[in-house]
Amino acid sequence: MTLRAPVEPMLAQAVEAVPGPGVLGELAFEQKFDGYRALLFTRTATGEDLVLQTRRGRRVQNRFPDLVSAAEQLPDGLVLDGELLTWDAAAGRLSFEGLQRRTAARGPAARRLAAALPAYFVAFDILQQDDIELLQHPYRQRRLRLEALFTTLRLSAPWTLVPMTTDLLKAEQWLESRAQIPGIEGLVVKPMNQPYLPGHRGWYKLRRRDTTEAIIGAITGTLVRPQLLLLGRRDPHGTLLPTGRTAPLRPEAARLVAENLTPADRTHPWTGMRFASAWGSRATLDVTLVHPDLVAEISADTAVDRGGVHRHPVRYKRLRLDMSPEEAPLFATADS
Repeated sequence: MTLRAPVEPMLAQAVEAVPGPGVLGELAFEQKFDGYRALLFTRTATGEDLVLQTRRGRRVQNRFPDLVSAAEQLPDGLVLDGELLTWDAAAGRLSFEGLQRRTAARGPAARRLAAALPAYFVAFDILQQDDIELLQHPYRQRRLRLEALFTTLRLSAPWTLVPMTTDLLKAEQWLESRAQIPGIEGLVVKPMNQPYLPGHRGWYKLRRRDTTEAIIGAITGTLVRPQLLLLGRRDPHGTLLPTGRTAPLRPEAARLVAENLTPADRTHPWTGMRFASAWGSRATLDVTLVHPDLVAEISADTAVDRGGVHRHPVRYKRLRLDMSPEEAPLFATADS
């Protein structure tokens, strides 16, 4: 059966450590890029046009005219699974902010942004080739087909084959070193004999995490029983700017934090500000502002926007009562 968009992509579940082979058998380790998940459908034998589909099924090929043009070198009847990235030539780095701009633009704006923020497609799976669906083939075979495709066609930018290894030691080295490069945030672990299961969380993702500090500016819950901590950092002018929130506190941690909280006064810089319940969400949190004199040590993954804004909830580790807010990392230079 020939695949047609939309196809629900296979997903990964977050884990704290690299899973052992166990019943999973031999494992493949891929570098995890910080971009937008996308499926690329080239033209079909029946004349259907190219489709670039997001994880949620939205068609965005009109946002990426550079990729559409480059896809002329790809064969018909091909479906690739991968990650969309953009390169900021002025900054000399991958840019998640640029990717957001590109997915929102169309028409002349999309063409202008394609020149300033060229897109790349990092392929990590092949779901169809020559109009033949490959979902039931094990990952091992699909990977060989994907490698052969890149070799035979001599594909280069904007097409990139995701680095993969079956060597656990090499994967751990990637996690500790290569993951520090902006745009690479960890590993995806895949059983070599596993078929492609649309919508199923059969893969594993392991994000590299860093320990750092931030200022507690607000909470959810109550001063007696805080639930989440809303965090911030000061810019070079001393203004406290929001940088994210924690996952729910454990009872003992909540008790210790509560013992040190002080209600905010009217001079709090976040007065009147609204906070999203999740990155990119329109739902807001019911928060209580607190005096921003407490510093928390946190563990965070590398999905960080400019200035150190965390796109995922961070983990609270402990209070840094030995550190003043002025000693916490600055917003403008955090995690850069």
